[in-house]
Amino acid sequence: MISIGGSLLTRELTTENFRRYAKVVVDLWKAGHKVAVVCGGGQVCRDYRDVAKACDADWRLLDWIGVMATHLNASTFAAVLASCGYPEVARKVHWIQPTHERTAVTEFKKYFGKRLVVGAGYEPGHSTDYDAAIFAAAVKADLLVNASNIDGVYTADPKKDPAARKLPKLTYAGFLRILSQNEQSPGEYRLFDIGAAKAIKKAGIKTVFVDGRDPQEIMRAVKGGHNGTVVE
Repeated sequence: MISIGGSLLTRELTTENFRRYAKVVVDLWKAGHKVAVVCGGGQVCRDYRDVAKACDADWRLLDWIGVMATHLNASTFAAVLASCGYPEVARKVHWIQPTHERTAVTEFKKYFGKRLVVGAGYEPGHSTDYDAAIFAAAVKADLLVNASNIDGVYTADPKKDPAARKLPKLTYAGFLRILSQNEQSPGEYRLFDIGAAKAIKKAGIKTVFVDGRDPQEIMRAVKGGHNGTVVE
């Protein structure tokens, strides 16, 4: 299961940028891996939410705006996989459209390993971190790769604490302790949410956090040699 942060996909809203990540997914598929992707919302999500927030929209509506933003990215990513230079896998792409979370889980279980599955967010109040974790658990994935614009798990927010250290490896319990200590308001240092961390611990899913600004780090997270953090 690969979770691609929306900040990576929308930092350059171009076909070429999406294609860089799509190529890694296709290469993993061609190498014989069962692969699924969950796309985050990124800046597009924040831009739309800010407009609604300025008009005093309630949290549930703001969350639905966020959910829809993740599907903008997921549907576009599915289109890139199917149509932009990869005709040999065009029929293997399955985008799980906006639906209930329970239905999304069922679709992941049905198509995982048979198709290149692309998902997003499905319920208000849940991050795509959490969605990726529960989907990974549902299909019994042996690895969850979390690609964001942060290069691993630190002891504290590295932008605020010059003494913060990146940790190459952590237990689930140690990871939860760090998240609890560094829980911040939305928009601040939030590598992964607590609910998602509890989900990977419960399912025993090895999770690798990498700097997705280099798409090849996703490949290295699977094959070895990455520069991120392993939680297991």
